[in-house]
Amino acid sequence: MTEPTTGTEGPTAARESAPGGGVPRRGPRDFPRHWIADVLASDGGVVHLRPIVPEDADRLVRFHATLSERTRYMRYFGPYPTLSPRDIARMTTVDHHDRVAMVGLLGGEMIAMGVYEGMRTMGRPHSAEVAFVVADDHQGRGLGPILLEHLAGAAAENGFTRFEAEVLTENPYMVAVFRDAGYQLTRSFDGSTVHVEFTIDPSEALLSVRNARERGSEARSVANLLRPASVAVIGASTDRTKVGNALLANIVDHGFTGPVYPVNAEAREVRGIHAYPTVRDIPEPVDLAVVAVPAGTVDEVLADCLTKGVKTLVVVSSGFADTGESGRASEARLVAAVREHGMRLVGPNALGVANNDPEISLNATLAPRIPSLGRVGFFCQSGALGIAILDTAARRGLGLSTFVSAGNRADLSGNDLLQYWDSDAGTEVVLLYLESFGNPRKFFRLARRVARDKPIVAVKSGLGAVTAKFATGEPELGDEGSRGILAQAGVIQVDTLTELFDCALALAYQPLPAGPRVRVVGNSSVLGAIAADVGGRYGLESSGNIDLGPAASPEEFQAAVGSAAADPDVDAIIAVFVPPVAVSATAYADALMAGARDSRTPVVSTFLAAEGVPDALMVRGDNGGPARGSIPSYPGPERAAQALGQAWRYSRWRSRPESPIVRPDGIDPAAARGLVRDLLISGGEQGIDLDDRQSASLLRYYGIHVVDFRETDTAEEAMAAAEELGFPVAVKAMSPGWRGRLDREGARLDLSDSVSVGAAFTELTLVTGDRTLQVQRMAHRGINTVIRVGDDTSFGSLISFGLSGVTFELLGDHVYRVPPLSEADARELIAAPRSAPLLQGYHGQQVVDTDSLVDLLLRVSTMVDDIPEVRSLSLDPILVASDSASVLAGRVRLGPVPTRVDTGPRRLR
Repeated sequence: MTEPTTGTEGPTAARESAPGGGVPRRGPRDFPRHWIADVLASDGGVVHLRPIVPEDADRLVRFHATLSERTRYMRYFGPYPTLSPRDIARMTTVDHHDRVAMVGLLGGEMIAMGVYEGMRTMGRPHSAEVAFVVADDHQGRGLGPILLEHLAGAAAENGFTRFEAEVLTENPYMVAVFRDAGYQLTRSFDGSTVHVEFTIDPSEALLSVRNARERGSEARSVANLLRPASVAVIGASTDRTKVGNALLANIVDHGFTGPVYPVNAEAREVRGIHAYPTVRDIPEPVDLAVVAVPAGTVDEVLADCLTKGVKTLVVVSSGFADTGESGRASEARLVAAVREHGMRLVGPNALGVANNDPEISLNATLAPRIPSLGRVGFFCQSGALGIAILDTAARRGLGLSTFVSAGNRADLSGNDLLQYWDSDAGTEVVLLYLESFGNPRKFFRLARRVARDKPIVAVKSGLGAVTAKFATGEPELGDEGSRGILAQAGVIQVDTLTELFDCALALAYQPLPAGPRVRVVGNSSVLGAIAADVGGRYGLESSGNIDLGPAASPEEFQAAVGSAAADPDVDAIIAVFVPPVAVSATAYADALMAGARDSRTPVVSTFLAAEGVPDALMVRGDNGGPARGSIPSYPGPERAAQALGQAWRYSRWRSRPESPIVRPDGIDPAAARGLVRDLLISGGEQGIDLDDRQSASLLRYYGIHVVDFRETDTAEEAMAAAEELGFPVAVKAMSPGWRGRLDREGARLDLSDSVSVGAAFTELTLVTGDRTLQVQRMAHRGINTVIRVGDDTSFGSLISFGLSGVTFELLGDHVYRVPPLSEADARELIAAPRSAPLLQGYHGQQVVDTDSLVDLLLRVSTMVDDIPEVRSLSLDPILVASDSASVLAGRVRLGPVPTRVDTGPRRLR
């Protein structure tokens, strides 16, 4: 089945729809730079997408000439064998506002084109007609939905809310493209055509479809890397001390199942294998090229790979961004050229990639030793650490399914690997050694989904991975803040590689704990006490230690482990065997394995202080390496307890029912967006701080009601406002220096009559110097809390919650989460601050209405997710009583969206 195409009338009949008598909004070359994107087709290949410009005229002519007669008929409702000069000029000269055209390019040639045209002159100012066409050779690659998605993103930015299209009734596949993209269609029939209309606002169904399409295409692009049918080693030297020679040897020695082609301009053979002068001279297709030539010659090699049609490059060569500014420029050119020709890139400065699947058996790395087959996927940025990581994993008995060292991570990243491992049946645990998050919002979104089925353990090199200053002036988000955010996504964050491997061994070979109750069985009371103490720090609860004594027999050891495994009050076991004198360990190992056999209770051990999976505690898989049921051993009980505690925390997160993202009732996003557009026009490019009234108006569209207030300029106005609001009221200064002061000198509270209101107004104007004061109805007494939204340079908008006041600010007792929040996220956010017990009746205080706080958090979350122009928001204070939560003040700042890395149409970063 070919990919459908669509169209309205022919190009010469296109409508003039620019406002103001046809005056274009922008020049033909003046379009937003963020509309340029590299996107993945459904087969994992890269296509470059950008708006059309007049210089595309020749490309357009060549593109049109390649279209089959049927494709042209479906697009233009007629033959159109050639384009007239007038057609070409009109199609390549658009205003990028009421008329937008996107082109898909591969190797510099046009392979797809989509266009929308506004329908203002037809009385539908918010509707646009959409059409697109894809070259016959590239139909079936999902380019139609991609064009539609990016056109919709541009249209939404330009104020359009609906798309319309005319489709021939004999082209039902086109209607299916709109429907399968997640849009809710309305259709009408008129003889030979179908008229389709749909709103372009991103619904949950639409985002779900987009994410699924993204997941499939990114997973396939990684599959092209990890499951190649053939490999070329470019720079395969005859000198056994050179990198290229080592790469070829590792690929061959590991038993790669496909053909391997050395590329050497001077030698006829390398390591007894026929060599080729260039990759172009290889007679068969090449899926993967591993490049080990000096950085200065990579451009020449790249040209050969482009001509050959290589799908993926792994560049182990250094000398790019790792060397400074000139290297970064070279790296940017490399990435642009690779993507322009539809390829993906690993590196440069990469260690390489490996896949232990027996059907592939690929070791395209510089590591002479890689772990045996297992069910753990490992992504590592650092090439320098990669060999040590692989060697450590092998020594500790941690089997790997796949391994990728991305080096400078110029293109393919850990996010791509998460997409692949999500659907890879051979991977059950994901390990990440990160130097940066890359696209952190996307990482959070993907990790949260993947962790529902597969544990993710991440170690971040260096602190401050997620540091930034909030626009509200909050302190930098520290390590605890980043841990909270990653925990929200279900990621197990550890501090060192040692902890990474400790945790991985428990997750790879033992089941997850069903609960926190752990029993220590061993022959040392001291070591047992240490294990129990450390476990408590990670949420484990002691279910009674069994001290067998130093003279315990293997039979006693087996009986104690078996009894613990069968006890319904035990969720996990730590077995400790460190005898005071030299004894044969075989009988004790057999006893431990026998006691734990056929049990779903996880067991970790400190067995003779061994590290990893000792042979005696190994359940061997088909490949001879450790398999599920093997018992990992740690040098000390504290590391065993820590690994078990991390597994329990993850198990608790995963067992929590997945709480859907629910949109609260009583919101009006369309009206809110309209207000934001109007306010931003007046605020200019730098954004605008909304005053109290503007903020309250915007918040009201999301059901967030600030306690009624009036702004007054005279004592008489204040008295009248108080009568209107109803007593008691407060009179408050509005200038920043007086708002929220602990001494409350800027406010007069609980005023019960007009006379006291007038006197308070007069007094405050003298004390503060403010000429305009706020009169506000008094709320129920309660505990002051605060909800804020601010920009973090790593994660974008973050929501924070805590108790309000200078003391809690000073202590940094605020917690952070990434929107959108589920109800479970909101409840965890409220319970997370160290001061949270004050909301639950601590020392006789009233128990507050946390349900109202949850509702506020969900409304704020929905608002900032819907309207990314909300750069910061503060509800401070929120007075929480036993039956209500009253927002006393709300302030909002609007501004341009700083980044679109994970908003709007999907793209490669």
